[in-house]
Amino acid sequence: MPGLYYEEFEVGETIEHEKRRTVSERDNQAFCDVTMNQQPLHLDREFAAETEFGERLVNGLYTMSLAVGLSIPETTDGTIVANLSYDDVEHPAPVFHGDTVRARSTVTDKRETSDGERGVVTMRVEAFNQDDELVCEFERTVLSLKAPDDG
Repeated sequence: MPGLYYEEFEVGETIEHEKRRTVSERDNQAFCDVTMNQQPLHLDREFAAETEFGERLVNGLYTMSLAVGLSIPETTDGTIVANLSYDDVEHPAPVFHGDTVRARSTVTDKRETSDGERGVVTMRVEAFNQDDELVCEFERTVLSLKAPDDG
């Protein structure tokens, strides 16, 4: 499995995620439709043109979800039991249609579960646009599998 087992996470380690995605108008529209979020700032070109941003913004929850998805291959692909929480979410800058988003994760904490059979890992996930501007950051806490005992 490409993801990391509990023992392989090191507190302080930063993982740069290779995948990137350029966000399209269709991505934003589909996410808003599926989540029933019809906020005009995300969907109405004329409404958004009159705001301080001057154009439609990509839904912030899409940006956060995208950052999680981009982080999966190098962190928890196949080695996760569950996502436990997302905390301290911030969107310091907007994402616009056509922006390319990349992510990185820094392991901030880890501990074994009380039964010692799995581990809880907390990571600070940061998402950046093509200009390396921070567009989203949050803590992601996961319940991770321990490596199989080969003995």
